[in-house]
Amino acid sequence: MKKYITILFVAIAVVFSSCKKEFEPGGTEVEKMAGNWWVTSVEMKDGKEVADTKTENFLINTYNTASNSSTEMWVDDATFLKGKVKVGVDYSNRTFSADEFTETAAKDKKVKITEGKVLQGKATTPSGMPADSIVYMMQFENDAKTYKVSGFRRTGFPADDF
Repeated sequence: MKKYITILFVAIAVVFSSCKKEFEPGGTEVEKMAGNWWVTSVEMKDGKEVADTKTENFLINTYNTASNSSTEMWVDDATFLKGKVKVGVDYSNRTFSADEFTETAAKDKKVKITEGKVLQGKATTPSGMPADSIVYMMQFENDAKTYKVSGFRRTGFPADDF
């Protein structure tokens, strides 16, 4: 009998020691500004869009830096910018900018991003659903033109993808 009680206690100890608590992953410091975005770019002149300069829709990504700070994030655009640039963030106002010409991560060009905003629920997707909106102005150091980049947060639904 003593043998069975010992085996029972060992079995109970093994069961309780093998139970793991679920890990609750946290978000990043810029999580409400981070994501994949369907955007277009258009050349601006005197505060107005220049006709016939709008690009096709393309994806950009915004995400936290390695330091996971609420005061900076990456804007990663492999299509128009062809690189990524670290921007300063005012998280409480959901704004971002790189007011001085800043090297892209590839260090092959300098870019300035101004007037960046993430607006919660202010865009309408192609399927007619609300989504977050992103908009910013961009200039390249070797180009006198200003470009407006704007779009909506990718929903993942096929009807909203281009």
